[in-house]
Amino acid sequence: MRIDSTASGITEQFAAELGHRLKGGETIVLSSDLGGGKTTFVRGLARGMGSADHVSSPTFTISREYKAEKLTLYHFDFYRLSDPGVVAAELKEYLLDPQAVVVIEWGSIVEEVLPPERLTIKFERTGETSRTLIVSAPVALIYLLQDSNS
Repeated sequence: MRIDSTASGITEQFAAELGHRLKGGETIVLSSDLGGGKTTFVRGLARGMGSADHVSSPTFTISREYKAEKLTLYHFDFYRLSDPGVVAAELKEYLLDPQAVVVIEWGSIVEEVLPPERLTIKFERTGETSRTLIVSAPVALIYLLQDSNS
């Protein structure tokens, strides 16, 4: 699936719609260059899940947690890590929590602990404020991409 986003509001709205469909236990891996729109996406995802928490990038803190109505969103950013160390073990615990949604930026460093069934979104910059989001999902997660009106 490809989503053409000409503004951050479009990215955020797509993420909010996806966030509304989350059931818990899902893993989402985001990839892009720095400033590619990943935090904007997570802001929309949290809003769609029902969280009123302020969303900000976890680049310097490695992780952030957002409480939603029924689920907790864990947002990890491994950009600054050269070795996953103890963080990989911590991440594994969150990945096993059925009440958690885990979003990971720069996930290649923890590839060995990521579940095979995960939603992957690649952000490709097409202009100063425009992006193409390339979304891939295994069959088990296709419900996240289906229009609830269909």
